[in-house]
Amino acid sequence: MPFLGQDWRSPGQNWTKTQEGWKKTTADEKNNNVSVESFCKAEEEEECFNKENLPISLSYDMAAKKRKKDQMNNNTKVPYFHREKWIYVHKGSTKERHGYCTLGEAFNRLDFCSAIKDTRRFNYVVRLLELIAKSKLPSLSGVAQKNYMNILERVVQKVLDEQQNVRPIKELLQMLYISLCGLVQDMGKSVLVGNINTWLHRMENILQWQQQLDNIQIKRPTSTGMSLTDLPVSLQLNIMQRLTDGRDLVSLGQVCPELGPLTEDRLLWKRLCQYHFTDRQIRKRLMVSDKGQLEWKKMYFKLSRCYPHREEYIDTLHFCSHCHILFWKDTNHPCTANNPDSCTMALSPQGFINLFNF
Repeated sequence: MPFLGQDWRSPGQNWTKTQEGWKKTTADEKNNNVSVESFCKAEEEEECFNKENLPISLSYDMAAKKRKKDQMNNNTKVPYFHREKWIYVHKGSTKERHGYCTLGEAFNRLDFCSAIKDTRRFNYVVRLLELIAKSKLPSLSGVAQKNYMNILERVVQKVLDEQQNVRPIKELLQMLYISLCGLVQDMGKSVLVGNINTWLHRMENILQWQQQLDNIQIKRPTSTGMSLTDLPVSLQLNIMQRLTDGRDLVSLGQVCPELGPLTEDRLLWKRLCQYHFTDRQIRKRLMVSDKGQLEWKKMYFKLSRCYPHREEYIDTLHFCSHCHILFWKDTNHPCTANNPDSCTMALSPQGFINLFNF
């Protein structure tokens, strides 16, 4: 098969299809064989295409074509999202399957668009987006990077509409912006796919989303019945014990001054420390007050700066070791094992990423 692309090593010859087959012709021979009628027709077509600012031959600058293509892709208002509930993760080549399933391919094909609408999966997807923004964004394909930004836009829009989960989304956008600031500087090293202007525009969108989240003013709902402050103290403490983030306790004491003394309860902070950290980690960061008591609240924030928190999610992605299928927890997958539940394991967001570290 002859080479049909533009080659800088070409000696000025082109391949031309004739009735006898493919033949090489020089530019002079080609000009001599062109009739006046075809030349006029080509000239009219060239004028028509020039009006629309579209390239018509390989002599045009390739960068102009790329900018045109990037502009068309960025102006797409309705992005396409895959809605597959399970995918096959093949880690090697066989006679039936060739190649590998990458992180970008899994991110594109799995149904993350519907997952962000489910309250059981929302925190899981947000944590996954945070891990990808931290270190895995350059490993994604161009389609996966674009899909990442589209899903992130939907996440931000959901938070703006419902006015919930504002803090984790702020942290996600801040981490993504810091990562992009470093990656954009290395655009010439094939770090990010696409035009640098495209990524600068996306960074501007991130700053706009941060501004919109900062401007959210959550209005106190009109009380139509019993509120949290009307409950007995024992029930109030029971509710506070179900909070897994110490920052939520601090915010609760700031919003409701009546609950301020309860949010300082030492038992609450002790349970938080024991929930997130091991005994060995706690012993390394002991803090004792002047009265000889352990400062559990100060220890919690000090431990949070040194060690990661314990992560628990209502619904996660699962991987079947028998059939090598990645699926959501409540989705049936076509497993041929006698006991499919014994072959499946729940994947944390970090476990999902580690699954594709071949």
